[in-house]
Amino acid sequence: QVQLVESGGGLVQAGGSLRLSCASPGRTFSSYAMGWFRQAPGKEREFVASISWSGTWTTYADSVNGRFTISRDNAKNTVYLQMNSLKPEDTAVYYCAPGRVRYESGSSISDFGSWGQGTQVTVSS
Repeated sequence: QVQLVESGGGLVQAGGSLRLSCASPGRTFSSYAMGWFRQAPGKEREFVASISWSGTWTTYADSVNGRFTISRDNAKNTVYLQMNSLKPEDTAVYYCAPGRVRYESGSSISDFGSWGQGTQVTVSS
């Protein structure tokens, strides 16, 4: 089972930027798509972005498209989420997860598994 560690969250003002990282110490997920999800208080976990195993293909939720960028460095076993023009509604705990099946991607929670502990992002107005 892949163990993931998210980092980079924090408190930022609206309009600001953060860069989240998701690392897998000692384990490789280079053959798996990776996804970022978020969960706000009282709400269900939702899809944010995903990237194919090779990094060729990316998919974004409509709410973040054009503001967030997902990328990966397979040599470092790390996936990133660059978040720009942050809004208060982006406030949530952000999680990363690998795809359940090698070489297959998706945009549903059911397509991903092995969740990390998450990192808190708080955007003040």
